[in-house]
Amino acid sequence: MIRLPVLFTVGAFALAGLLAVVTAGVLSVAMERRSVEAIQTAMQEGAMGWVEVSADGLRVFLDGTAPSEAAAFRAASRAGAIIDADRVINRFEVARRDATAPPRFSVDILRTPTGIQVIGLVPASSGVDPINEAIGAISSAGEIANLVETADFPSPDTWDAALAYGMRALQELPRSKVTIYADRVEVQAISESAEQRGRFLATLERGQPQGVTVLLDISAPRPVITPFAMRFVIDAGGARFETCTADTLEARDRILAAAAAAGAEGMLTCQIGLGVPSPQWGDAVTLAIGALAELGAGTVAFSDADVTLIAAQGTEQDRFDRAIGELSAALPDVFSLAGIMPDPPADTAVASAGPARFFATLHEDGRVELRGRLPEGPVGRSVEAFARALFGAAQTDIATRTVPDLPEGWSVRAMAGLEALAQLNDGRMTLEPEILVVQGRTGQAEAGSDMTRFLAEELGQAAAFDIDVTYVEALDPIASLPTPEDCVARIRAIQADAKIIFDPGSVEINDAAGEILDQIAAVLPDCRHVRMEISGHTDSQGREEMNLNLSQSRADAVLNGLLARNVLVSNLTAQGYGESQPIAPNDSEDGREQNRRIEFRLLTEASAAVATPEGEAVSDETGGDGTTSTTRPRPRPDSIVDAAAAAAQEDQTP
Repeated sequence: MIRLPVLFTVGAFALAGLLAVVTAGVLSVAMERRSVEAIQTAMQEGAMGWVEVSADGLRVFLDGTAPSEAAAFRAASRAGAIIDADRVINRFEVARRDATAPPRFSVDILRTPTGIQVIGLVPASSGVDPINEAIGAISSAGEIANLVETADFPSPDTWDAALAYGMRALQELPRSKVTIYADRVEVQAISESAEQRGRFLATLERGQPQGVTVLLDISAPRPVITPFAMRFVIDAGGARFETCTADTLEARDRILAAAAAAGAEGMLTCQIGLGVPSPQWGDAVTLAIGALAELGAGTVAFSDADVTLIAAQGTEQDRFDRAIGELSAALPDVFSLAGIMPDPPADTAVASAGPARFFATLHEDGRVELRGRLPEGPVGRSVEAFARALFGAAQTDIATRTVPDLPEGWSVRAMAGLEALAQLNDGRMTLEPEILVVQGRTGQAEAGSDMTRFLAEELGQAAAFDIDVTYVEALDPIASLPTPEDCVARIRAIQADAKIIFDPGSVEINDAAGEILDQIAAVLPDCRHVRMEISGHTDSQGREEMNLNLSQSRADAVLNGLLARNVLVSNLTAQGYGESQPIAPNDSEDGREQNRRIEFRLLTEASAAVATPEGEAVSDETGGDGTTSTTRPRPRPDSIVDAAAAAAQEDQTP
């Protein structure tokens, strides 16, 4: 027989268990209801009434048909901000795009010396007549391949303006690739010289259509230098270049390193160009500088393959002979070496008679004064006529004395010195029997090198002359521009205080981001010469393709935001990288916040040969840490792209 207390005990436990189950059920239902109500309220506030919210225990289900991937992402993000994201089950469907939506009209045109190729899709309302008329106006069009098709959809508002500008660019540029969209025109071209590149840019920067982004990428070949020259001096003033040229970056670096080892200090420069007499130019110049350093003083000069080593006054003959012999044996076969040992100084009696002199003084206002001695007769008058033609008759003050028995070649040296002086802002030229000296100030960084090359060509490598030219930055119209590194550093300093951020799932510039763009827009006018990329990045939440599209849209939004602030953006490109380049782990909110960013990166000279339909380019980009990455283009028709790349490579081959 069961005892009564035992029955009471069993009943109490059963009742407690029942109450616990009932309480858990009530709490679970209450939590489900609160979660559903909170998320429904958030969706209504965010104008996302298409979201249906339901719950099963701790899990919350989101159903409905999203108008786009971005809308689905925003809805899921908003729900994840209210409750634990792990409890949210996303069951959205994305509405299919209307199959009748208008296509994105575009035209790709490639112009080479042999013909013009056109491919694209244009509105039927405008048709292909504007393209045919523009190409027909090009007298040297050559063979024409027109593969343009039409579609019967409304023409975008800015299509006609963009097409007209693109065709104008095509007519101006003999070697070019022009890509035309309704909102953007991309122009890539190759010019024959730096001067022609400047004219092209000046022409195409005028009359750009409103509401259309114009991207200009016009390259110029390296200058042809003739003669290919180098002159290096070691004297009481130290070691220095008077002119320096190189054919490659590697050769330039080796030459500058040899000069530094020989005692040259400060900022050393060496112009890179075409016209080198031998691929072994760098080897020959390096050997010659080393030989002069062993000699201790003097001058070594190159004019194409002719090498002249001039010893300093007082050099021992044995030491000079040894230096000449060793350098002659080491130089590559194509180079010929001449050694010059100066004559002993004149005796005191002859020196005391005083040398003949000729002076020319150039003032800042352009006036020039000629003083000193010139030859008698037509020879002397030819020097005076040359000066008037060079500086202008009204600006030339001549008070010279004509005398007989001046040294041979006096007038030739005088005219060469005057022409060198004309390259300066102000200065003085002094001609003596032993030496020609040109001193002064200039706003051209390469003026001293150019003058040395000119005098060596006119007077011969063995001629004695001295160039003492001071570069004055205030006289240089472009020297005050910031360097590419300075431009990127200024923008990153602005972003260090406040990032450009977007609302979750949004591609719209909000007020906070707009204030940052205002600051960046104030910096960019000084950096028009610097090519930069606006890089968009996201965290890893959401689908990879959606993140890539979102990052591209945000980068485009920043570019358009700068354009709206009256910033010329022809030197900027926008590129989205999605979640592919994180700078922090994505497993924490702090890390994801760091990865959601907009960066400005410096593009190298080698960047971007071929544009894609969305405006991306294959480019080598250098980040702030010095690393280099490659931006991959989106697929596009192969024929135009391959032809453009081949034509650019062929035209730039020396």
